[in-house]
Formats: sequence, structure tokens, C-alpha cells
Amino acid sequence: MEREIIKYRHFHGLAFAENGIPKEFPPHWHNEAEFIVALKNGCKYKIDGNIYEPKAGDVVLVWPRELHELLCVPPDGVVFIQFSSYLIESNSDLSAALHFMSDCHLIRQKENPELAEKIRDLVYKIKETRDRELFFAESRCKILVYEILLLVGEFILKERRQSLGPEYFSDKSWEYIRFACSYIAEHSKEDISQSEVADKIGLSQYYFSKLFNEYTKMSFPSYLASIRVQNAINLLENERLSITDCAYESGFQSTTTFNKLFHEQIGCSPREYRKLHSQNKEEKGGKYEL
Repeated sequence: MEREIIKYRHFHGLAFAENGIPKEFPPHWHNEAEFIVALKNGCKYKIDGNIYEPKAGDVVLVWPRELHELLCVPPDGVVFIQFSSYLIESNSDLSAALHFMSDCHLIRQKENPELAEKIRDLVYKIKETRDRELFFAESRCKILVYEILLLVGEFILKERRQSLGPEYFSDKSWEYIRFACSYIAEHSKEDISQSEVADKIGLSQYYFSKLFNEYTKMSFPSYLASIRVQNAINLLENERLSITDCAYESGFQSTTTFNKLFHEQIGCSPREYRKLHSQNKEEKGGKYEL
């Protein structure tokens, strides 16, 4: 497994690619999301161990820090954008929804033609806006990324609403979950508990646990651990901090637990991650430039 470091040629945190895309690319991961529009049949991707074979017009979604691999891409077979995870994680709505948005990796044109077409058009609009070199072009392009994220988020929430039913999925219950996720992120470096979060949003611990599991498909401890791992990723890039310091400053009380959960979620140890980051700084970039 390799970590790919994206070099942005035009705008910081956002790239569009259509030329020079390799036919194959080994397993790798990066902190950016990658949304791919298939232009031809015959594409094949592997994401977190699962194989996806999009047809022309389909959209493949790779979320930040997911291990993925290009198994086969025909010449001129795809276009894609990559954008910083910060665009998602700095927004409480999207950050709260990310854990079930990230279950979606393939939007099929045959099943959802309007959605797939809108995403494709927005991806190309990002390219057009970038190439025209307008004033505030970077801001305009990032607004388009948010439009794509909103389309995907609304699509996933609609599906989740249908699967959960009105008893658990309502505007009120979503507000509880959004507030809870924001509170957890804000206090993740502290010794917080499920009962504390439930009390803050005004629910019983039992009902909050049931509601939280239904929405996020994760237990409270697992969700909190995932937030702390993301905290640690940011800290590990500061080589003046020891790995032990990164563990404790991100909210973990044990380096053993930290190492175990980090490897489970990211696919490499914290030390390996830091080594990859150091190598990237020395080499001044990754495998290809967008």
C-alpha cells in the first residue's frame, strides 16, 4: 500500500484530470476525495476490498483515506476530480453525514440517470471554470464541489430515510444526530462518554444509542475512535511531536489502542504513515500531477 500525495497545479485542494490517467494504478490512499465519471465501459476499481465495474455514465466515489486501486481504465475512459477532505470536514452538516455518505461508492446512470448526469455536468463545469481563469475561479470551483456533495448527500439521506422509516428518520432526529456529531468532534480530545452526549442533546442514553446506531451504522465508541484517528492524522504530519504525543493529544488514553485502531482504519501504522509523509516532503510530490 502506498500513500499518494496530490500536487495541485491550479487550485489548492482541488484538481480535475482527464489526460494521462494510467491504465492501472496500485493500491494507494490519500486525504482527498476522488469522484470519477466513467466515459467508457471496461473500467474496474477496487475500493476497501470491494470491486466496482462502472459502465459509461456511472459515477465512482472514493472518499478520503479509503484504500483504492485502479485495476483497469480504458484510454480516455474516465475524468475525475480530487478535492481536500477539509471541504467536507469543515462543514458540520457534511461531516455528520459523511459516515453514511461514505457507504456509497457507485452511482449507476441506469438506476439514477438524473443524478449521474448532474454530477457529470458539474465535474465538467469545474474544468470550464478553472480554464477560463475568472476572478475567484478557485472559490467558484469549490462551490461546485459543494453542489456535488449536496446532491450525493441528499440522495443518500433519501435512501436512508426510506430504509429507517419516519419513526427514526425525521427532521428532528437528524438535528439530534447533527448536533451530536458536532459535539463529539469538538470534544473528541476529552474523556467524553455516550451518556454525556445524550444528556447534552436532551435524550435518554438508551434512545440516543439506538438513534445514533441507526443513523451512523456505528456504535458511539467506534465513531469516537474514528474521529480521534482523524485528529491523529493531522498531528502526525508535525514531526516535532512524538507518536505517543499524537496519540494522547488526539484523545486516546493508550498507545496500544491507538496503534490498533489506526491500523484498522487507515491500513498502516502511525509510524508508517509518518514515514510516507516524510518521504513525500523529500521527493516534493507524489506520482503524478493534476
